[in-house]
Amino acid sequence: MSTILTRGPVRIWTAALGLLVLTTAATIVYTLVVTAIGQVVLPSQANGTLVTSGGKVVGSALIGQSFTDKKGNALPQWFQSRPSAAGDGYDGGASSGSNLGPNNPDLLKAVMERKEAIAKDDGAGAIPADAVTASGSGLDPHISEAYALLQVDRVAEARGMSAAAVRALVERSVQAPDLGYLGQPTVNVLQLNIALAQSGS
Repeated sequence: MSTILTRGPVRIWTAALGLLVLTTAATIVYTLVVTAIGQVVLPSQANGTLVTSGGKVVGSALIGQSFTDKKGNALPQWFQSRPSAAGDGYDGGASSGSNLGPNNPDLLKAVMERKEAIAKDDGAGAIPADAVTASGSGLDPHISEAYALLQVDRVAEARGMSAAAVRALVERSVQAPDLGYLGQPTVNVLQLNIALAQSGS
């Protein structure tokens, strides 16, 4: 009986020490090791794929941005992003789609309003689906090549550039599908607009 009572506190202390060591290893040490590996192997991805311009961070290549005035009107000198249903637009804390079905009257109304605005600004040609519908996350930073090319004439006119020069910027900004075949070619709007700003016009 006395032996059991003597060993009891020792066993509890051993268990508590083991719990402390394992908790430290599984939380602090593991986190530091994984973070260090990420910073060495994939530093851009580990830091959120931040985009810089003029030495300042201006956004992330993974989250879209609006290029509109305070009233939400498209600024003609910039390429426009895909519509967003995330909060007030591209709100990472409210990532979501509209959850409206394809026959929902509110969605149909929004699509028609967007089509009319794009036709007014960029002409009444074929309007790609991504120009009038939000992505599932509401944060998509990319648009289709077709939507980028649709905006070329407006941006060129607003900036006093030739359409050929703006089109060349778009073509240089096209990103191939993942692994060469997953999805369609896309254009990152923030990176394209930075290239546009750096073109000197």
